[in-house]
Formats: sequence, C-alpha cells, structure tokens
Amino acid sequence: MFDYALFKTGLDNTENGNNFCIILYSEIYGALCEIMIEVKGLSKYFGDKKAVDGISFTVQKGEILGFLGPNGAGKSTTMRMITGFIPPSSGTAVIGGYDISEQSISARKKIGYLPENAPVYPDMTVSDYLGFCAEIRGFDGAARKKTVEDTIEKCFLNDVRFQTISTLSKGFKQRVCFAQSILHDPEYLILDEPTDGLDPNQKHEVRLMIRKMSAEKAIILSTHILEEMETVCTRAIVIANGHIVADDTPEKLKTRSSLHGAITLSVRGNDTEGFAAFVKTVSGVKSVSFLEKTDNQFSVRIFPEQKNTPIADKVLADLASKGYEIKSVFIEQGRLDEVFRKITTKSQTE
Repeated sequence: MFDYALFKTGLDNTENGNNFCIILYSEIYGALCEIMIEVKGLSKYFGDKKAVDGISFTVQKGEILGFLGPNGAGKSTTMRMITGFIPPSSGTAVIGGYDISEQSISARKKIGYLPENAPVYPDMTVSDYLGFCAEIRGFDGAARKKTVEDTIEKCFLNDVRFQTISTLSKGFKQRVCFAQSILHDPEYLILDEPTDGLDPNQKHEVRLMIRKMSAEKAIILSTHILEEMETVCTRAIVIANGHIVADDTPEKLKTRSSLHGAITLSVRGNDTEGFAAFVKTVSGVKSVSFLEKTDNQFSVRIFPEQKNTPIADKVLADLASKGYEIKSVFIEQGRLDEVFRKITTKSQTE
C-alpha cells in the first residue's frame, strides 16, 4: 500500500527527495501493474530437439495473454512447463510467488489448467467427474456440492450433467474440461485452445466467460484463431521455433500490417486513370491500388506515405471538391493474418 505520510516526509526532506520520488514511482507502478506470473528463461529439449528456447515474459493481474504461433512452435510445451505438467530443461516460472520447479505443489494449487485435447474420464458422468475434481481440490460436503452446481450452471452443462462423458460431442467434452479448470475459482488460468471444437454459439459463451473472469485473474490462453486473440486478449505473444517473435497488444500488432492506415473507397464512375492521377497529387498519399471495377463503379485502396498519419479527411475533402461521388469508405486498421504470416515466416528463414 502507498504510504502518504512517508511520501510527505520525503517531500519535506530535500536531501532525500530523489529517493522518495523513486519510492513513489515504484509503489504506484507496483500497485497498478501487479505481476502474477513470471516466466524466466524457459527452455525444453526433447532429445536433441529444442522445442522452447529461453523464453521470458510476465503476466499482470487483469491481463488475458494470447499465446499464438504455428503448429510445433512450442506453445503447448511452454504451457505444460508453466503448469508443472512437465519439467523445463532450464529456466522456471513463478506463479503467485511460488517457483514451479522448487515449490510445484504450492504453485499448482493456484492454477486452473485446461490442457489441449480436453483429457477427461470417459466412463464418468459430467456431475461425477466435476465432483471428483472438486474433491481433489479440497472441497467436501455442502461446499463440494455447491461448487459443482455453480460450475455446471456457469458452463451451461445442465442438459448433460447425468450423461457419461464418452457419449458427449467434442464440443461438450471441451466444455467439461474447461469447467474443471475454473471449478475452484483460481487466480491463475492456463487455457490451451479453450474454444477448440466448439460451435460458434459455444465459442461466444466461453469467450464472454473468460472476459468476465479476467479482472481478478491472470489468464494465458493459446489459440490458432486470430479473431479470438483480437476479441478476447488484451495482449498477444507470438512464438515461432521456440522463440518469442512479437509481444504487444492486438491493436499495436495490426499497425505492423502493410494495410494499416490505408483507405478503401467505392467510387461512382469509370475513369480510374484520371482518379489515380488526381489522388496521387493529394498531400500524404503514397500510392493507389484498384481492387475491382464495373461499368459505373470501382473500388480502390489508397495508401498513406506515413502509416500513422491519417489521410482520410484530406483525401475525402479533395475528392469532394473535384465532384467525385463516394459510395463507401473503410479505413484499414491492419490485418492480423498478414502480420502473423510475416513475423512467423521471417523467424523460420532466419
């Protein structure tokens, strides 16, 4: 907690003023940016193959960190090491102050983990399985029953609660495994492709649930779905060949796209050459690319000289002054799929 009296004393003491400014900054920064998960130089070898190569990152309270990468990049291996499922070859992870290598049981008690492929006991009913998981987590009696009931309700499993898990669809098995990961209301959630196998409605429900839970938790989720990263995650790490190749917000990652800042227009008319010649004279315009043309309308993309300098207002005003009829306007934010391909293929060639 920030100590105002200590700060006031520091202000009054000019000799130590600089030190108290440092204390103030450190305490405020620490309060606002509570680091809950710290990954330190994790590496993993399988024989001679290095699957993960010395990666480090932190996750703060309230963050939903998306872990993205091509198949075989090291995502699942990293998550297994963070949860203590497999030991690292070197490095470690600290979960809520507990080192996963040195204090594994204490760290794992704090984690909710959804592994890939939703491993569950097929001969159990949904209710019995969640009751078993609750018992392992230390719940008994009325608390155990209430925990199971609340989790079934939260994960929309009422209709299948008495079915054996082997009879469930892939999507429902995934939801059951997700349910066990949140059953004990952990502060730390590690979710390996949580929406794998779900239909669009189920994906929406799970994504909404993750967002609702995130305020008091630190969440890491891996995904192959760029839309999921963009709609759910507050931050994204892209991994390729066992290395982190990008670490930023989805919005900032999109600024790396060649389309960021471009304007896509639908224009009434057919004089594309005259249009291109005029637009290139507008201040801030770099180039013009025509996308589609019909008898009396065409689509065009206009690129700025500087991606972070908006040109839409200037371009539209100048086009209006020349009498062009604009049917639609779209300002490009950038394409994550393009950025993903660019940074992961670059890593593979290096």
